[in-house]
Amino acid sequence: MTPTQAMVRGFTLFAALAILTPADWVLQAQETAESPAFSTDPTLMQGYSFLYEQKFPEGREIFEKWTSEHPKQPLGYVSVAASYLFEEMYRQGVLTSDFFLNDRRFLKGIEGKPDAARMKAFRDALQQSRALAKSRLKSAPNDAEALFSLAIADGMESDAFSILEKKQLDGLKRMKEANENAKKLLQQRPDAADAYVAMGIANYIIGSLSGGTRFLLWFGGIHGDKNLGMEQVRKAAEGGRYLRPFGKIMLALAARREKQNALAQKMLHELNEEFPASPLFAAEYAKAMGRPAPATMHAANP
Repeated sequence: MTPTQAMVRGFTLFAALAILTPADWVLQAQETAESPAFSTDPTLMQGYSFLYEQKFPEGREIFEKWTSEHPKQPLGYVSVAASYLFEEMYRQGVLTSDFFLNDRRFLKGIEGKPDAARMKAFRDALQQSRALAKSRLKSAPNDAEALFSLAIADGMESDAFSILEKKQLDGLKRMKEANENAKKLLQQRPDAADAYVAMGIANYIIGSLSGGTRFLLWFGGIHGDKNLGMEQVRKAAEGGRYLRPFGKIMLALAARREKQNALAQKMLHELNEEFPASPLFAAEYAKAMGRPAPATMHAANP
């Protein structure tokens, strides 16, 4: 090939890429806008990254802006709700080994009451998300975006009922709904690994109850299995999008309860590497390694 031929071929290739690449970008942008739950939306990812660094107002601001630009997407309101729930759980010390290793607190909830204003904002966002999701399901009963948002919303409200508000029966009912929506979703979208968080937490918590309590719940159609729950949370920790880090911290804390120290250390090391600005992950990794928690980790404030 002569230098001239090589130059012509190189120019042709460059021109082809210049023509094709914008179209690919447009298609990807359209797919993300139409199906944000099943593609990685960079704006939403940035918002969730702030949550995992415990920068809740910054993450919430991103979610609210995204929601205003995508008013028909229930995932926006779900994300706003997550910002309030994660913040309250952090302030109450829920996402810590101190909480998970205390059976009374783990199974019966926090001491005291959650912040009323924060919980109202959480529920307002959930209500808007559910309204959008149910509206979509009326016209398309198998709408995956709607099922995804309902599964995540129900799972979060189950946590709020059981852990923060100590309304265990309401939490179990909502947990059952989250499980049902997640199963429907995963039948058609096996790649929706984030949905395994709700199912996994449900199975693990119910499986951690006493045998007598599990027996009574069984008659109400509520079942649980600790090992299955950990395996489901592992799927979210390995293949999730927005909730992958949340799956990792939940898996790590469950592993601490089950004395699976190597698994807990691995998950917390990965979280600490990915989010070095997070005081929570730094503290939990230090505790899992038997070292003093960094001074940046403060006591929970209501």
